[in-house]
Amino acid sequence: MGMSLDERVRSAIAALLHAAGESQAGLAAALGVSQAQVSRRQSGAAAWSLADCEAVAAHYGITAHDLLAGPTRAAEALPAERRRVPGARPAVVDGGS
Repeated sequence: MGMSLDERVRSAIAALLHAAGESQAGLAAALGVSQAQVSRRQSGAAAWSLADCEAVAAHYGITAHDLLAGPTRAAEALPAERRRVPGARPAVVDGGS
């Protein structure tokens, strides 16, 4: 049997984070939540809501349908301008030292 919808969403978000070269902290800042909340959702301790999925999709410039379809479809849908430059370090939110 294939992945559950929850697993597909978590995998898709992980693929998008990697493809965009973005950290969980960067995604959290864009969504207006804490990094810990993103971490709990990514670990499966909490679920991504449909509203969260829409916000994540909008942040990455893809459709919610592409996100829900899984990691391959989500990563393929990521616009070229959102893709990380090979060898670049992940984006970090200001405020850290």
